[in-house]
Amino acid sequence: MAIVLDPAEIAKTYREAIREEIKTLGDPPLLLAGFLAADHGPSKTYAEYTAKACADVGVRFDLRHLKRLEAEDAIAEANVDPRIHGILVYYPLFGPEHDAYIRDRVDPSKDIEGLHSFWAHCLYQNRRFIDAERTKKAILPCTPLAILKLLEAAGAFGGTAGKPLAGKRATVFNRSEVVGRPLASMMANDGAEVVSFDLDGVQLFQPREGEPGPGNDRRSASAYGVSESTVDRATALRDADVVITGVPSRSFPLVTPDEIKPGAICLNFSTMKNFREDIVERASAYIPRVGPMTVTMALRNTLRLYRNAEGERPCS
Repeated sequence: MAIVLDPAEIAKTYREAIREEIKTLGDPPLLLAGFLAADHGPSKTYAEYTAKACADVGVRFDLRHLKRLEAEDAIAEANVDPRIHGILVYYPLFGPEHDAYIRDRVDPSKDIEGLHSFWAHCLYQNRRFIDAERTKKAILPCTPLAILKLLEAAGAFGGTAGKPLAGKRATVFNRSEVVGRPLASMMANDGAEVVSFDLDGVQLFQPREGEPGPGNDRRSASAYGVSESTVDRATALRDADVVITGVPSRSFPLVTPDEIKPGAICLNFSTMKNFREDIVERASAYIPRVGPMTVTMALRNTLRLYRNAEGERPCS
């Protein structure tokens, strides 16, 4: 029978460390600005998570309700407001293409979710630092980062310090630019072989042999390669040590116990159920949601960006 992990409980340890570091910053406390256009559904829930997490660690949170056509101007104002240390936009506002444009309107130095294309380039080009002196760390997108932290808590890590997922196989149902693709890249960077499914087909993310480049310039090679794959769902699930789903559709066939490898770790980050309830009978660990951990990683990113802006060494 699987252990069912509560992300809120796992997040507490990280928040304790964040809380202690925030205490060292003095006054005024950090300020996050959130922009919410849809006062219902997942966006509203995420905003509520943010408010609770900020109160817990001592960060001020200013949630601003607006119409979606007002978002671009509101972001532009927040970008130049020196009182604001971080910006959160609660998507979706329009749709994938227009929302991608809106994400790039957020100043990268205040983009605590790590969704700006600048941070995506850092991830895909394996840039770990954003300065030549290697004192200012790049940030990672907070939901994929949250997923990795939850997998670690579930016992998925077992490789070396540099490749904690070495030898692991993962199957991911989602290849969005916000979560699925960066997640597959991060897992491959950590040594895993990842089969990535979406409506456009199947891709295989594989670690490269040897060590990647130094990771602090745009020419550094990534630690993984990507290729098209013809593997089917049944084979991918049967071989996977880790199964991750993020399909926001009721038509998605729920992953069943008989499809997965005995002892697999299963995680769902979709707002909809992607696993059958009895998955716990065959999995070793099941993580049904990610939300509280995502907010915690956004706060962690806030501290890192604050340290970068202040010219101090970033938090670990």
